Amino acid sequence: MTTDSGVEPGGSGSGGDVADAEGLPAGWVRVTIGELCDVNPRGFDEEPGDDELISQVPMASVEAETGRIDASTQVRYGDFKKKSLTSFQEDDVLFAKITPCMENGKIAKARGLAGGRALGSTEFHVLRSRGAVLPEYLMHFLLQRHVRRAAEHHMTGAVGQRRVPRPYLAELEIPVPPLAEQHRIIAKLDEQLANIETGEVSLADASSRVVDFVTSLLAKATDSSAEASNWETKTIAEMATVSSGATPLKGRSDYYDGGTVPWITSSLLNAPFVDRAEKFITDRAVAETAVKEYPPGTLLLAMYGEGRTRGKCSELRIRATTNQACAGIQLAADYQCRKDWVKLVLESRYEENRALASGGVQPNLSLGLIKNIQIPLPPLTRQKEILEQVAQRRTDAGKMSDVIESVKIQATELRNALLHAAFTGALISQDPVDEPASVLLDRIRAEQTAAVKQTKRKRVSRTTSPAAPQTSGRPVPSGSQEALPL
Repeated sequence: MTTDSGVEPGGSGSGGDVADAEGLPAGWVRVTIGELCDVNPRGFDEEPGDDELISQVPMASVEAETGRIDASTQVRYGDFKKKSLTSFQEDDVLFAKITPCMENGKIAKARGLAGGRALGSTEFHVLRSRGAVLPEYLMHFLLQRHVRRAAEHHMTGAVGQRRVPRPYLAELEIPVPPLAEQHRIIAKLDEQLANIETGEVSLADASSRVVDFVTSLLAKATDSSAEASNWETKTIAEMATVSSGATPLKGRSDYYDGGTVPWITSSLLNAPFVDRAEKFITDRAVAETAVKEYPPGTLLLAMYGEGRTRGKCSELRIRATTNQACAGIQLAADYQCRKDWVKLVLESRYEENRALASGGVQPNLSLGLIKNIQIPLPPLTRQKEILEQVAQRRTDAGKMSDVIESVKIQATELRNALLHAAFTGALISQDPVDEPASVLLDRIRAEQTAAVKQTKRKRVSRTTSPAAPQTSGRPVPSGSQEALPL
């Protein structure tokens, strides 16, 4: 009945379909989400009992860009129904309205909910289809990169708390094919996206293997047990001077305003080399505070910091000062050891060094701990050989990583092209026997209008007196001022 067509952005189906005046394939119609869905409907279609278990879905339970949702957490409805949470039910579409969740693509179809219902983050918009659009179709439309970018430009609110307003989402237009065609589009999308995701999983695995390879390479390169017994072991304190920086008093504008002296914080030590600064202080701050200035070639070790910064080692390539989260390691000029060898060892011992940290809320590597770190020391000629071998293999690993990243980009572009094809009618060909989307929409609108009228009639019948009072044998007209008998 239908045949597959090429996935080319802006293309058309292979069945000789005729586009309408808006450029849509035959049978399609462009309507707003507000016409297709109840936007942020009030509550559930059927209220659960207090003892019933429902799903709890915080923002973290919606994956970015995949449309997947984790609804495994269950709670007793009575314990949560009065909390400020968003209620939704099976097949509703969730749209994260707040930054950066919206930009990251936290959009999903609710599925696998306990009892078919859930309570979730107040930062979700909820879209409940009235029947003319499949939830999966709507979800994939909203997941498109260009749709999210457009929504970003319409966000309102303060920085860090910007949100997509409900009216924008309700008025957003979407191309809607016949319902039967939507089913075929979703089937093809599921098939093709599954292939892309399989490839992405393989790419992630390959990327992880490259990281493991480099980690193993460093560990083996600096393992003295694998070499002859002519390797020595020295502490950093025996080989170098170790000191830390400081932070000039924040209230002193003369320590910061117009400053030209680079001031390095631990966040920059995630890179192998530091050749730039993001912050600067004045010469006066250097002269009057405990800030220490280091020359190029100094090794910097992160004593503490956010994420996995603690324990990272970097080489300073500019003259700069540091804050107290950075330890400066300066090898003695006459010591028989290559600086890049010490850096290699510190890189290879990254996890071990992190584990040495002590303290409560923010564990740190004190200067004392850093000074006692053991450095294996092969002869200088062997240091040079190992460093050259490691550099070559790192180059090879880097090339491999570049290839992987390039393929990842291609996978993302393929996903975008696939979605574009789906919503322009190019993914599959149209079938002329399908009921046009406009016909289904008209029928749904008529049914809703009839339901509203029926509801109004019921309300009127409940509020009308069963026996209207009579005067002089005549019914009293509405609004009449004629006095009624007492």
